Amino acid sequence: MYREAEFVFFAAFAPSRATARHRCFPLAPDWTNFLAMEMQDQYDDAMFDYTTSDYDTAIAKFQQILDAHPQHFDAQLSLAMCHYRKGDYAKAIKEGHKAEKMNPNEQLVHTNLSLFYMKSGDKKTAEHHGLQARIASWRGNMDKPDQNAAPGEDELKMSQPKAPSAPVKIPDMPWKKKPPIGH
Repeated sequence: MYREAEFVFFAAFAPSRATARHRCFPLAPDWTNFLAMEMQDQYDDAMFDYTTSDYDTAIAKFQQILDAHPQHFDAQLSLAMCHYRKGDYAKAIKEGHKAEKMNPNEQLVHTNLSLFYMKSGDKKTAEHHGLQARIASWRGNMDKPDQNAAPGEDELKMSQPKAPSAPVKIPDMPWKKKPPIGH
């Protein structure tokens, strides 16, 4: 662990960007953190290209990340989405299944695959992955509630009904009474 005084701060400007990126490196570098930060910067650059609709550049950068780190789940998922945005649905499905192998219970994987299959015209498989996405969302929190929690701490506790109040007497309204017919 490094103390705050041991850090050197500097701004590195990306050549194709107008804004500065601020990085923080320790004086005595820990290369694993350096490489992780470098990979995060590469991923951020690729995502910037994706958001600016430069899909070919983003695909190349995501592929470069995956060549160095084949288990980078976010890069794999983003690569599939780049192919989808380009209109190459077969390649998007192929890359999406690679992401599914990395994390088979991830809701976003199945949501994306459902989208890819629907656009490619395979409605049956799209519905299958849509169902898998719903099932994955239900798996979110399957832990049992804490039995030692105080009674008021339960987030889903139903509100207590209010005690019924005494009925309000409605005043007589003689002006609304209709006179008897025929008198």
